[in-house]
Amino acid sequence: MSTVQKDLEIFKEFNFKITPVGVKFLAAKPEGLKELDKILDFCEMLPEAQKGEAFYATAEDFTCIGPMLLGMVDNDPVFESGMVGPELEIFKEARANQRLYPQVPRMEKGAVNYVAFAPLDKLTFEPDVLVVTAEVSQAEIVLRADTYSSGRVWSASGTPVMGCAWMFIYPYLTSRINFTVSGFSFGMKSRELFPEGLVILSIPWDLLPEITKNLEEMKWVPHSYTIGRQAHKAKMKKIAAKLKRKLPAAK
Repeated sequence: MSTVQKDLEIFKEFNFKITPVGVKFLAAKPEGLKELDKILDFCEMLPEAQKGEAFYATAEDFTCIGPMLLGMVDNDPVFESGMVGPELEIFKEARANQRLYPQVPRMEKGAVNYVAFAPLDKLTFEPDVLVVTAEVSQAEIVLRADTYSSGRVWSASGTPVMGCAWMFIYPYLTSRINFTVSGFSFGMKSRELFPEGLVILSIPWDLLPEITKNLEEMKWVPHSYTIGRQAHKAKMKKIAAKLKRKLPAAK
């Protein structure tokens, strides 16, 4: 077991139906990994790794605008013009589609030449982003771990198209967890990549130590989740009364 796998071992306790995947952006060719042996879209590389394979991809291994978002190639005026969106019945007119491009997260030109993917049990590199595909009850635990010791506010950012940018690049650039629900992204829905209704969380590398520590320390299933609505309300009332006695009397 690699050191990285050991550090992320806590995620195995979720028993996810779909394994988490580590993603890394690289300027230099990664060692110890094979190149992807097929041509895929950026979002399709996630389920490819979820099948159990570790690999890296270059600009030639993509069939979509992934290389453009990764800064591997020049921008494509066909897409940047916004003309594609109306043709696909996503946007009413080109200007609505065009408005997205300045806001979509992208890598600087030339910063990334390779992207590595590996399922959790085959991670040999420290991931820049860990992508977790979870049921709602599992995702709630991960998100609670994100705020457990920090008080961070959850937020989900995205657009109907270019879901790969928000899944892989946005958390890397912003140091924030991002999440979406399978079935929201036009491209992933059209490609039938996941059953609908799963929560896909993307965790940046710098939050992983804190989140894994919180997962080890906190209760995954708080008492109130097990006692029912009325018992929880009574418990809250009792706690509030007890704590109120510790405060100075109102003047």
